[in-house]
Amino acid sequence: MLLTHRARPAAPLSPSDADLVRIVRDPRTPVFLTVHAGGRRRYSYWQPFDPATGRGSCYVALPTDACDRLHSTGRITLSEPIVDPGKTVYRVQPADTPAEPAPVAYRRARAA
Repeated sequence: MLLTHRARPAAPLSPSDADLVRIVRDPRTPVFLTVHAGGRRRYSYWQPFDPATGRGSCYVALPTDACDRLHSTGRITLSEPIVDPGKTVYRVQPADTPAEPAPVAYRRARAA
């Protein structure tokens, strides 16, 4: 079952939720939601190998309840599904925030 999102709340994010949004916003770490045929849901991303720390080259699971909460409050969105016989995969993206309208630049007519 996919959750529908509501309008963004005015409340600030908790530090852990802010970290999740930061991960989703980072274009180097594409985050996916995998919904398995049995209904199990998993948010995850691929962590590349970091030679400085010797860590990485693995999938990192994100907390499902926190990601579902971010989705239900409109902080993250899901792309169109990619359906496989055993699972459905969605790309997780940050919610777009409407930009302020750009000021209109008027050109003044020059007097000849």
